[in-house]
Amino acid sequence: MLKEIKISDFSRCSLPIAVIASKYNDAFVQGLLDGVEDTLNRAKMSDKDVVLIRVPGAYEIPVMAGKVARCQTPRFGAIICLGVVIEGETEHARLITEAVTFELAKLQADHGLPIVHEVLLVKSEEQARARCLDEKHNRGREAAQTALEMALLVETFDEKFSLKGAEEPRFNDRLEH
Repeated sequence: MLKEIKISDFSRCSLPIAVIASKYNDAFVQGLLDGVEDTLNRAKMSDKDVVLIRVPGAYEIPVMAGKVARCQTPRFGAIICLGVVIEGETEHARLITEAVTFELAKLQADHGLPIVHEVLLVKSEEQARARCLDEKHNRGREAAQTALEMALLVETFDEKFSLKGAEEPRFNDRLEH
């Protein structure tokens, strides 16, 4: 059963958001992009605060995610990665998505930058339609909400616990957004 995605109110993130989207299975990826755009607009993110990067396929997403993660000017608040891989008769789809998952997790840990992994591995076009084109269940919306929440959380943490001589976080310190 798919979980309905509800739009939350988020204060505007002060850092830009990068969106890296595959061109492969474009009709489905465009549905994810539409959900991302709508959610970021509701959060008052302007066009200049969002950088869209299109890549040929899902496998190419980590290359650009790495470039964005290393970028210092501007420094990004989060990266949203979008793609749709539909399983076929061979293991190729699984191998692609496992490689993407591994690399995105590594980049996120290495750079301390929220990277929202919404590269979907689905069994059929029907599953892709349900997750990408249905407004109630659009995973692009969910990705944008997660990116905003994590960008604000990391920003709050960095302000409160600067690496330059700040006290160490304590168990009772609460950081939420």
